[in-house]
Amino acid sequence: MSVAKVAELISSSPKSFEDAINQGVQRATSTLEQVTGAWVEGQKVVIDGGKIKEYRVILKVTFVLKS
Repeated sequence: MSVAKVAELISSSPKSFEDAINQGVQRATSTLEQVTGAWVEGQKVVIDGGKIKEYRVILKVTFVLKS
């Protein structure tokens, strides 16, 4: 039997939502062991001067706990 845990992360990128997701997953897998999945819970943009300055995503990352 295995037990998994879910961590919530907020990741950002000046390029795109996809880049923000990739950066969040990359950071999660460098810190957490046995990451098995992730889903995007929300998306947001930061606007400055009428232009998008930053793309942000809220990620839920699932990882299996050591037994």
